[in-house]
Amino acid sequence: MSEQTGGFQPDTVLDACGLHCPLPLLKAKQALAGLSAGQLLEVHSTDAGSWRDMASFTDQSLHTLEGREQRGDRYVYWIRKAKDAHL
Repeated sequence: MSEQTGGFQPDTVLDACGLHCPLPLLKAKQALAGLSAGQLLEVHSTDAGSWRDMASFTDQSLHTLEGREQRGDRYVYWIRKAKDAHL
């Protein structure tokens, strides 16, 4: 369940550890709303459901899931905000 990534320089880091579904995704959406187009959000979560949720969210939006990895009981995601500022 790991897609090794690295070398990302996030513009913002969101710690959603300890939050249960759907809060990590909702917090990520809020954080993305505060970013400019093209900026990178790094999300940390301990909710296993976030693995599916983050992928589904980016598949259904114009945002890009640049990478994700599992680090023990922690899941880390890198989401790039879409160029369309209306998202």
